[in-house]
Amino acid sequence: MRTAENHRKTKETDIKIEINLDGTGIYKNESKTFTEGYKFLSHMLENFSKHSLIDIKIEGDGDLQHHMVEDVAICLAEVLKKALGDKKGIKRFGSAFAPMDEVLARVVVDVSGRGYSNIELGLKIEEVDGLPVSLLKHFLTTFVKVSEIALHGKVLYGEDDHHKIEGFFKALALALRQAVSIDERIKDIIPSTKGTI
Repeated sequence: MRTAENHRKTKETDIKIEINLDGTGIYKNESKTFTEGYKFLSHMLENFSKHSLIDIKIEGDGDLQHHMVEDVAICLAEVLKKALGDKKGIKRFGSAFAPMDEVLARVVVDVSGRGYSNIELGLKIEEVDGLPVSLLKHFLTTFVKVSEIALHGKVLYGEDDHHKIEGFFKALALALRQAVSIDERIKDIIPSTKGTI
């Protein structure tokens, strides 16, 4: 199984994340700080874990909201890269649509080794459940940049901003589930004409 853990400790945060790419979508948040102050983001990560089938366990604490959001994104991205290793056998590309009631979101990813994001959430509010939406977008762009994934995502339509964000995270989960899964036909081959990703 493709598992990894990463421990990121700075003067501002102390975070440890473990993942299993070949899991069943089990999410464990054992960070008191992250549970109490970041319920919405934790809920989105639980959705991401459930629908990507990537087991995620988060521990640790931090100070400011911005630092915690950013460092959880960095730590999660780094542990994903560790678990992927040399990326032999992965499908590499993934795309998904996800509905959330009246919302439809689309995400397309390439586990390319080159971080790039184009994210259009179409949000109208400035915060959701105490979390500034600017930090949500910062979480996503940081995760994509550090994990070296190219991501193009858009909420195509909808009204409720909570539904837009949740639909987006579900589409991201489904697209990454596809991209990191193993294709048995190329299980010993890196999916790139360069021979490396």
